[in-house]
Parts: sequence; structure tokens; C-alpha cells
Amino acid sequence: MPTLEDLAERIERLVLRHEELKRTNTLLMQQLESVTTERDQLRSRLNAARARIDALLDRLPANNAGAGGDAP
Repeated sequence: MPTLEDLAERIERLVLRHEELKRTNTLLMQQLESVTTERDQLRSRLNAARARIDALLDRLPANNAGAGGDAP
């Protein structure tokens, strides 16, 4: 059976480990928030680029039959 001193040491180690895990969790949450923000910004940029491409495509002539390079 463990002594009171053994139990106290084990509790101290558990407390230290708990504090370490809390710090790690905080850092991971910050990283997640940063990556989520970056992802949202990239999605926004992608959507803007898609809109620009769609606008350019809409400006192309409807009849592209001669676009194959066989023009006289």
C-alpha cells in the first residue's frame, strides 16, 4: 500500500501534468483559431477569384466555332 508521501508525490505530478496539458490545449486552440481564420480568408479570396472568372467568361462571345485555329 502506498504511503502518504508516495500519494502526495503522485498528486503533485498529476497537477503538473494537468497544468502542462492545459497550456498545450490553450496553444492548440490558438492555432486552430488562426488556421480557421486563414481558411476563411482563403475561401473568400477563392470566391472572389471565381466571380472574376465567371465575369470574364460572361464577356466571351457566345459563338466560339472558329476558335479551333482553322480560320483562313
